[in-house]
Amino acid sequence: MKVNENCVGCGQCTAFCKFDAIEVRGKAIMTTACVDCRACIPYCPVKAIEA
Repeated sequence: MKVNENCVGCGQCTAFCKFDAIEVRGKAIMTTACVDCRACIPYCPVKAIEA
């Protein structure tokens, strides 16, 4: 999974990650804890998360 250039750093995706695999440092960053479950994708308001 990756976060594209559309990310605005709102952090909404972090609320839906069961693995605490998303950090926001200006923009969202997927950590190595990401298991590609894709639970966060529908919650990104700018469609910045790609599988």
